[in-house]
Amino acid sequence: MAANGGKEKPTQAAVWTPKLNRYLRSPSTRMAALGGLLTYLSYAYAHGSWANPVLICVSIFIGAFLPSYAKLSNKAELWANNQFGFVTAGRLGRFTPQLAFNLVIFWLMLWGGALNQLGMASVGGVAGAAVVTTLASQGTQYLGGYLVARGVGDANRNTLVGILVNVVLAGLGTAGVPGAREAFLMTGFGLGGALFALGLLSDLRSGMAPKGGIGLFFGTFNPFHNSHLSLLRAAIDQRGLDKVIIHPVLIPKLHVDAFRKGEIRVGRLKDGFQIYEKTDKADSNVDYFPTGNVFLPPETRVALIELALAEADMADEVEVAVYPDIYYSKGFQGVIAEIKRRHPDVQLHIIHGTDFGGMLVRQIADECGWIYPWCILRRDQVSATAIRRGAKGMTPPIVTDVLDQISQNLPTVSAGGRRFRNDNGVLTERNRND
Repeated sequence: MAANGGKEKPTQAAVWTPKLNRYLRSPSTRMAALGGLLTYLSYAYAHGSWANPVLICVSIFIGAFLPSYAKLSNKAELWANNQFGFVTAGRLGRFTPQLAFNLVIFWLMLWGGALNQLGMASVGGVAGAAVVTTLASQGTQYLGGYLVARGVGDANRNTLVGILVNVVLAGLGTAGVPGAREAFLMTGFGLGGALFALGLLSDLRSGMAPKGGIGLFFGTFNPFHNSHLSLLRAAIDQRGLDKVIIHPVLIPKLHVDAFRKGEIRVGRLKDGFQIYEKTDKADSNVDYFPTGNVFLPPETRVALIELALAEADMADEVEVAVYPDIYYSKGFQGVIAEIKRRHPDVQLHIIHGTDFGGMLVRQIADECGWIYPWCILRRDQVSATAIRRGAKGMTPPIVTDVLDQISQNLPTVSAGGRRFRNDNGVLTERNRND
């Protein structure tokens, strides 16, 4: 038969084999498998149920499902944050599905004879074990998030580590092993309870904040849009702020680490935006781009913020401060410390939205001392993602003009009386004599 010259359609095996290989190579997959093994060993040793078929099935299920469980937990918290704007609501959003999961697992294992009934009774039965396990899980996962905010690990993998620690404590604690039961209860009610108490305290600070002081506004601003201006005006008016300090994310610390490891790269340029993409070294269970994979260069984002503030006649009320050395070495924790050093004894307010980045900023601020949150529930449909996809009418006029000049790849970009050299979207201000 003559060849028709067309390309052969790839088989299902050809499509799924590379994905399966990446999944099996993923550190998160191996960590989940370790979680399943630890579940089996902990409960089998403590409860004497080495040959119990229910425990074996539960352990296999946990080993396979754990990465998805971590992702779903993070998404549940993010959904609750976006709906209500309270830290406590977000943590309840994570707590509730995890509690339901733990109730089912403990009931199945008790029904199947995999658990020591006296040991379970000592921690309050199925309900008590599920509540304590979930609280302990919240606490250990919070510690994982604390490390993420400091550039250590990623949200899903750190969540997995927290769950693994909790698995061993729960297995030994529910069997009444001396010392383990007390550690199990203390981790649950102590660490988990403290987590909810800190979140409630943050929410109370948000509702009882005094007037005056300095606002802090951190984010990618990718690009700076109309809602950013609205948030600034509302925060200044409602909190009576003396000024707001904006510090944009330069390159997110998650991406700096992933670039260093060769897990992501800049795949291509489009209209001045850098398109990040995963490489073959990427962990298939890691969400490298929780806020998207399309970025304007840091220098350009800073210039757009300054131009938009000048156009809106807000340059006297808002300061754009960029401390690259501090940010790259110590993150926003270091930036906040520097602002405190420069403005001693001044009340600080953190301005944030309820998306992933906004609530991460809120968490960082909560960990940096007595800072008053000012939270806004975004309902205006203005989206940086939509802007990056070409939506119009969502950015200040001067930002729209600059983005249009960049998209034409003009060698020089002029706006607001300033001139910039344009190198594939990277804006560098020219001297007036150039």
